[in-house]
Amino acid sequence: MSTLKLTIDGMSCSHCLQRVQRALGTIPGVQITSVQIGRASVEFDPATQTPQQIADAVSATGYKAQVVG
Repeated sequence: MSTLKLTIDGMSCSHCLQRVQRALGTIPGVQITSVQIGRASVEFDPATQTPQQIADAVSATGYKAQVVG
């Protein structure tokens, strides 16, 4: 498993947290470490997902996610 940190623009409330958690939770091979307003951290299996695919899944919920580092 690899660790991935994301910055997420546009989050402002608990509803936003739930949407991002739900999006991350549906991605195969991804385990959520933490989700806070403006950022998230996950562990993922690089054999099934890329960091960009994970960021794109969050962005598809209406927020702008970017891989940190």
